[in-house]
Amino acid sequence: MVSTRDRLDTDDSTERSGSWAFDGADSVVLFVHGLGADAESARDLAYTARLGLAAATGAGGDAETEGARPVIGYSWASNVDWGPAKETADANAAPLADWLTAWADEDGRPVHLFAHSLGARVTGETLRELAARERPDALASVSLFGGAVPHDSAAVDGRYGSAIAALDAPLYNFHSRNDRVLGWVYRASDRTRAVGHGGLPDAATAPENYADVDVTDLVADHYSYVEPEEGCLPRAVDRLGFE
Repeated sequence: MVSTRDRLDTDDSTERSGSWAFDGADSVVLFVHGLGADAESARDLAYTARLGLAAATGAGGDAETEGARPVIGYSWASNVDWGPAKETADANAAPLADWLTAWADEDGRPVHLFAHSLGARVTGETLRELAARERPDALASVSLFGGAVPHDSAAVDGRYGSAIAALDAPLYNFHSRNDRVLGWVYRASDRTRAVGHGGLPDAATAPENYADVDVTDLVADHYSYVEPEEGCLPRAVDRLGFE
């Protein structure tokens, strides 16, 4: 796990825990959770993503199987109300960019970022930070699952469009019309559609490295995207070329 909880105002804003050997792994996945997660549930969500990824890559759903791709959880203080959570998501851009660039410089193995729900806002702001630092090499791919950001924000002229285009990697937006949290709650609170519900607007122009992936046939609700046997990770694995 990498955590910024109670550390955003410190000089070293991230804290690491767990095993970091990852012997034999040629790349890692960084999982950024969404709204409402305390430290314990953030760890559980990252482990669920690891189980789902293991199942999708043929490890039999066992995250401990030799060759299973390592998943690092990024834990941030999202267990607050919606407004403060969005502010905290924005504040995590610099620490996450710090961690990604340090990993790229010191370890070098590709990082595939998975972001669920409001984790898409953390990710979008981090991409802006990486673009400002001219570090397009910091990520091997980005996958948004039920992204709780405005549906036009990933367009060329949207808030994150130029940062996505600057990334030397693909960005996949996995969206589901069955996601009622985004279709109703998000739309009512932010008064716009979410990119994780229906993708970019029809009139929008997407960055060349951006792709909408409709997973309505696989994902039944907001919380199933990375679940083993229930979510859309098999389709993500196909897109990312994981074995």
